[in-house]
Amino acid sequence: MAARKKSARKYGAAASKQVESVMKKRKKGTLRSGPGGKGGRVTSRKQAIAIGLSEARAKGAKVPSKRKSSGGRKTAKRK
Repeated sequence: MAARKKSARKYGAAASKQVESVMKKRKKGTLRSGPGGKGGRVTSRKQAIAIGLSEARAKGAKVPSKRKSSGGRKTAKRK
């Protein structure tokens, strides 16, 4: 059997702590979206994780950079 290569962790411990904190806020019902928490109330689990990761990224934690969007759907050119 071939030895498996040990890979480095994608997310640091500080990032997981930040996400954990944000998830607690979401469950409590106090997590809000937008700059300065002035947007709507967050109920989505995925959105809460995204907020936690972006906050961790801003604080300098080890978090992979955001995925680049494809820029929308391409349509065929009509003649």
